[in-house]
Amino acid sequence: MSEWGAAPAPLERRLLTVLGVERLGAYRVLRVADVETPEPRPGQFAMLAAAERWGGGEDERPYLARAFSVARRRVGESHFLLEDVGPGTKRLCELGEGDGLWALGPLGKGFDPPTERRRAILVGGGVGIAPLAILQDALEAEAEREVTVLLGFRDRERAEGAALLRGARVATDDGSVGHHGLLTELLADELARDARAVVYACGPAPMLEAVRTMCASEDVPAQLALEAGMACGFGACFGCAVPKRGGGYLRVCLDGPVIDAAELEHVDAHAGAPA
Repeated sequence: MSEWGAAPAPLERRLLTVLGVERLGAYRVLRVADVETPEPRPGQFAMLAAAERWGGGEDERPYLARAFSVARRRVGESHFLLEDVGPGTKRLCELGEGDGLWALGPLGKGFDPPTERRRAILVGGGVGIAPLAILQDALEAEAEREVTVLLGFRDRERAEGAALLRGARVATDDGSVGHHGLLTELLADELARDARAVVYACGPAPMLEAVRTMCASEDVPAQLALEAGMACGFGACFGCAVPKRGGGYLRVCLDGPVIDAAELEHVDAHAGAPA
């Protein structure tokens, strides 16, 4: 199968309209009318900012847009998964039907499809499950593609986010839902069952580093969707740089956010999604 295509996004933001908001425990799924956007590749992201009350007033709001993975595409719609973890995400979580949203994207490099008929294992932690939803849609559109979904959360409220994907096995830190323990324990079981796979992961940096280490030891290819603080989203500011194996740096917004695990010596502590 050839790589998933993705048209380059124009470097100008678009004013979109919120169609609705769905609550999934601690998370919000923001649905916006987005007819003219180039079709995103699974794993790409957009820079989002509320059209009103964004960027003025002492200690009110940040000026910079925030990066969010495209969680899903429907006809004429883009979906984004949000969690209120700071002033920027708080403002975005306040949006409702009819509100305006500035968006720039899709940006960055997305996932590559599995090769050699390997099965796909999707591993997501916390709000990092977002890009795995659109990835699952793309993978399941192929005939005879086996897709395994493993998701990890802190607690029961956040575990409600698992509804974003289909057929997921869930682990929680407190044991309130599913497996009581680390998500990587579920991954170890899957690789022991059949290591002929490609692992796709997005989540907190410690989880991504554990996935990278495990896959390297088992000689299993892995693609990691990283997160980092971004000021621009298209490679100009170098605010999201992470160390590259063998020296040098990669810009998460331009060389990623999806990066082959073999290109990384380790996953930096700042290069992961909130748990």
